[in-house]
Amino acid sequence: MSRTEPLRVANVSGYYGDRTSAGREMLDGGPVDFLTGDYLAELTMLILWKTRQRRPDEGYARTFLGQMEGVLGTCLDRGVKVVANAGGLNPAGLAHQLEEVADKLGLKPKIAYIEGDDVSEQLGQWLAEGLELRNMDSGRKLSDLESEPITANVYLGAWGIVEALRGGADVVICPRVTDASVVVGPAAWAFDWARDDWDALAGAVLAGHAIECGPQVCGGNYSFFQEIADPVRPGFPLAEIHPDGSSIITKHPGTPGQVSRGTVTAQLLYEIGSPAYLNPDVTAHFDSVTIDDLGDDRVSLSGQRGSPPPDTLKVCINYHGGFRNSYTCMLTGLDIEAKAQFAIDSVFAALGGRERYESTDVRLIRSDRPNAERNDEAMAKLIITVKDQDAEAVGRRFAAAVNGIGLAIYPGNYNEIVSPQASEYGVMWPTLVPASLVTQRIVVAGEKPIELPCTPAAASPATAPRPPAQKNVRDWASVATETAPLGVLFGARSGDKGGNANVGVWARSDEAYEWLASFLTGERLRELLPETAELRIDRYELPNLRALNFIIHGILGEGVAATTRPDAQAKSLGEFLRSRSAELPSVLLADARVPAFVGVR
Repeated sequence: MSRTEPLRVANVSGYYGDRTSAGREMLDGGPVDFLTGDYLAELTMLILWKTRQRRPDEGYARTFLGQMEGVLGTCLDRGVKVVANAGGLNPAGLAHQLEEVADKLGLKPKIAYIEGDDVSEQLGQWLAEGLELRNMDSGRKLSDLESEPITANVYLGAWGIVEALRGGADVVICPRVTDASVVVGPAAWAFDWARDDWDALAGAVLAGHAIECGPQVCGGNYSFFQEIADPVRPGFPLAEIHPDGSSIITKHPGTPGQVSRGTVTAQLLYEIGSPAYLNPDVTAHFDSVTIDDLGDDRVSLSGQRGSPPPDTLKVCINYHGGFRNSYTCMLTGLDIEAKAQFAIDSVFAALGGRERYESTDVRLIRSDRPNAERNDEAMAKLIITVKDQDAEAVGRRFAAAVNGIGLAIYPGNYNEIVSPQASEYGVMWPTLVPASLVTQRIVVAGEKPIELPCTPAAASPATAPRPPAQKNVRDWASVATETAPLGVLFGARSGDKGGNANVGVWARSDEAYEWLASFLTGERLRELLPETAELRIDRYELPNLRALNFIIHGILGEGVAATTRPDAQAKSLGEFLRSRSAELPSVLLADARVPAFVGVR
């Protein structure tokens, strides 16, 4: 018999390194049914691989063990189950370590782990059978790659988690499942959903996406942080999921931060692409959900629609890209650009020319002010980065060359210490494989593994959501305007998607969204963000969220680990867009007031 009351799913981690006290905070703050955590990102998989080269028995998120040591007993006493993707590259190893922790505490939890995401050994066979494993961004075939892959992990879905919970697991340790799956699995198990309950599954994906980044939906990284009474150290979120998949996003009473339509909208826009959000278990249509602010830090998500998932699964392949090193020098006072060119010429003369390296990158970051009152306010930063397969060339030889020009360069020179040790970097290769080729293995408390094909059973099709009815849109061309930053009226949230970045922009009223939708075209975005002028931009409208979403292709080059952008994950791109000035309607600006930030009250 399936559950009828709401399921309270708490998040206790948004990334590997998040606040380790979150588990205890969520248990002490009020009733919960599940603790869930997201520890993995594309970059994290590479970090875990590097860890495993030094310590072969690891390859998982070690912080999870510390969290569990402090709360496992309480979870067992209260019947609170735990689902997390902290297993990374070695879920069996983490399960074994957690068993040892439990033994020391005198506890006997039923621990399950899931495998099957690691397909590194299948790549060769798939290529031999004719799969091209083309890069989703560049279109290149994997066979064109000269480097050998070092990791290859499929994004699994929720049904392995469901199987583990049906087997009585108290703790489910997942490998590379999608971020939302750690929430979808508990909901599908609790409400006994079928694999073709598309609308309900879509609702759980929305809830999972809302809480996956921990305190971010409670006011963290929020454009209008000045409006939050107590924004410092915000609480972690809860999703109260109902049997039909609708949910209420909230947090424990009395915890800092805020859950509002704005904070939830911002999180729903985070790192998405098309409104038809593809998941291994369902396609969730983000343009179908109704969002309602109920007050008291409670926001309802309802009316969502889902449709069948694609018949492919995404695979994140990482390969060795080479070695890199950087020389960072500070430029002060007058003639910044001339000093920068002097430094560039001096560095590459000492190195024997740019052609000595596979690639070079030069970035002048201007933070200097004219006639500054403080020394540090008159400084700009020049970063020269070199990449090559030869670790010695970008390591010891690079450091010796640039350190040898310190007294023969521009006036006022000083630079950050240059390491003689080159940094190894990886490159992500996103691709797709038929879901029918992948099988999950679920091991519950050391019992015989359960094999679960990733291809869903035959299911009835779903009807895609109808587009919203067209409204009479105001003629904004004739409205009086004033020059002001976009951020006075609009919030934004941005992040990385492989070598691409997404920027979601949202309005706080229907009227403001009407203007935004008519104003902020792809071409206008290129004008506001000149560095995107030559890049492909996809634009999507989400009127139910009063939002636009843009995908900027190639802005992060070969991805987070390989890019030379200072903001490798494009986290600040949305806030940069908000700082750009435009002619905004006076009628909208009349009510816009930005309070001063007051910090903790």
